[in-house]
Amino acid sequence: MGAPERSAVARELHDFIAPALSGPIGPDEDYFALGLLNSLFAIELVVFVERRFDIEVEVADLDLDHFRTISRLTDFVLAKIAARAGMPA
Repeated sequence: MGAPERSAVARELHDFIAPALSGPIGPDEDYFALGLLNSLFAIELVVFVERRFDIEVEVADLDLDHFRTISRLTDFVLAKIAARAGMPA
């Protein structure tokens, strides 16, 4: 089984995050800097990413920069999937 397409990952992440924001958000909008999400939702986001994409978010990965935008989070998820599969990101 190959890696998921970037657009599919981004769409799933958006679909999970958007209800918490009460609306859509652009792929590069920093929802944490805008004050739209809080640290409790950040934990929910980590759990969602781990379960949905079957990846492990390690302590070293808990850098908010990985999670601040849908684009960054998509990159992070795809890199973790590639690492799990032993493929280059």
